[in-house]
Amino acid sequence: MAIDNFIPTLWSARLLANLEKRLVYGQTGVVNRDYEGEIAEKGDTVRINSLGPVTIGQYAKNADMNPAEELNDASQVLTITESRYFNFQVDDIDKRQQTPQVMDRAMRNAAYGLADAADQFIAGLMWPDVPAANTQGAVGNALTVGFGGAETNPYVALMLAGVDLDEANVPREGRWAIVPPWFHAYLLMDQRFVGSGAAAADARAVNGFIGQAAGFNIYLSNNVPAEAGPAEFKVLCGTDYATSYAEQISSVEAYRPERRFADAVKGLHLYGAKVVYPEALALIIATAGTAA
Repeated sequence: MAIDNFIPTLWSARLLANLEKRLVYGQTGVVNRDYEGEIAEKGDTVRINSLGPVTIGQYAKNADMNPAEELNDASQVLTITESRYFNFQVDDIDKRQQTPQVMDRAMRNAAYGLADAADQFIAGLMWPDVPAANTQGAVGNALTVGFGGAETNPYVALMLAGVDLDEANVPREGRWAIVPPWFHAYLLMDQRFVGSGAAAADARAVNGFIGQAAGFNIYLSNNVPAEAGPAEFKVLCGTDYATSYAEQISSVEAYRPERRFADAVKGLHLYGAKVVYPEALALIIATAGTAA
């Protein structure tokens, strides 16, 4: 029994919508998609054009200005490096699964899997590019975040990340921080976070948003990069100026496997990212300390 009314373009759009709902690192507001264009295959590139600084001079009456300077083109290239696919089937014998609803659930599951892979890729790409001046702690010497005597309060750690961004002239609008569950639990022990409306944000839980603290929109993710034992978590903070992300669901196809009585669907997700303004990121390399 074939899948009725299968429209490839409709399924492709539905998959991309589901994918966006589940992204944390890859969502609009954390990264920008300003340079997203036509992506056909892995290896495609998106050129990001930017201009260097303009020299400001002191004007003197009745004196010539310096000759017009040539603007430097500081263009960068975002390469589509990732290509992930799904390929699943629904057997004809299982009568209970011969409904569009089951296929829709399977597509949602595929979207979740693709989103999870994309989130891990973006997080892993971003944190190594954070300047040392914007980093608290270090790999192998993490900042202990907690409430013990020599430990750094989690709210204070976020405040210091904000100071790093201030000193790098990063705008305060739209700042975000992505934290692991234990960091979120510690923030819940601080009235400065709870009083910001964290409980209401938890109820909404849209794209991982859990509240505001120290000038940041706080997002919760299980994809915060971490080293194994003892875990050192790379808590990223920043604005969407920092990273550009481009993606495309390049193909979604329904077919009948040659050696099966089944309906199958396969799809291909292409994407890439680039940190274009590293100074617009801050990093807290943290390990969990003492709870209050």
